Amino acid sequence: QNHLGIRSSMASRQPFTDTDTADEAVRATCDDATICKRFATSKGYWKDPYIQYFVRSVGERKAPEINRGYYARVQGVNFLLDAFLKKTQCNCQVINLGAGLDTTFWRLKDNNLMPQKFFEVDFPTIVSRKIHYIKTKPPLSKPIIETHSTDSLLLDAHNLDSDRYCIIGADLRNISDMEEKLKKFQLNTELPTLVLTECVLVYMTPSQSSGLIRWVAETFHTAMFINYEQANMCDRFGQVMIENLQRRQCMLAGVDTCQSLDLQVTRTVSRFLLASPHSGLFLWDGPHVEVVTVIERLEFLDEGELLQQLLQHYSISWATKDKLRLGKVLCFFLQLLDLIYA
Repeated sequence: QNHLGIRSSMASRQPFTDTDTADEAVRATCDDATICKRFATSKGYWKDPYIQYFVRSVGERKAPEINRGYYARVQGVNFLLDAFLKKTQCNCQVINLGAGLDTTFWRLKDNNLMPQKFFEVDFPTIVSRKIHYIKTKPPLSKPIIETHSTDSLLLDAHNLDSDRYCIIGADLRNISDMEEKLKKFQLNTELPTLVLTECVLVYMTPSQSSGLIRWVAETFHTAMFINYEQANMCDRFGQVMIENLQRRQCMLAGVDTCQSLDLQVTRTVSRFLLASPHSGLFLWDGPHVEVVTVIERLEFLDEGELLQQLLQHYSISWATKDKLRLGKVLCFFLQLLDLIYA
């Protein structure tokens, strides 16, 4: 039994070894993002009472433009995700691909915005770490137990499955294996589905990411696909970003698809009925003026131009399809720009 007295089926731990340097560098970006989010929340940019259980300490100071960049990213993704959940009345499912140590499940649980099931997929080594944190931290495990109907749940080294939350260890480049595991844990292709990728596709080759996008478009009748990643990478600022990552042996295998916002449309428009990309500046300028004013008071920003450049080199895009003709997804998201700037 675990610390809450809930029985779990523990499989014998199988060592997962991967000597590929590039994959190791990509996995390291999971910690980078979590540490940056932890620091930004400590400065008051947004509230996340759960991230402290994945990162012990706040760590060294991060530059204000980094904190504001993460604020824009988190708020932009959350806005789209929450809108989808509300429009489908939570009769849907969410799949976070390359989720890392993301805490969205717990936020949705606290806000009573839980989909029928929330799936996460990432490298087995990252999933193993996340499961360990969940097993040893009651504030993480209790909400999972509260949304589970029986006294036992599946919990092994690389997978966690409950009624409403599922974490799967898989390589996103192996779509057939990933799909098999998702279906094993009750993925429902008939439900409206939101698929989220944050700084994930850029680490895959264009053909691999294209295959993943095609899988989303062909698998679900009604779907929304949200992608947040680098953009406009062909100028000097973009080259510096690439060189910084290369020094850490982190290669952007899909950087060719991140040269412009137009390319973000091209990669999805043939698969979905609607594709809409925006630079990170959209995420910063979009919120109401009073919200931005409050955020700007949190820290003094000496180099405003640097923040502008940083935001110009990230993008958020979403694509939708609605074969069930519900009229909810497409009609609503066509109005998003008006809602944000109202």
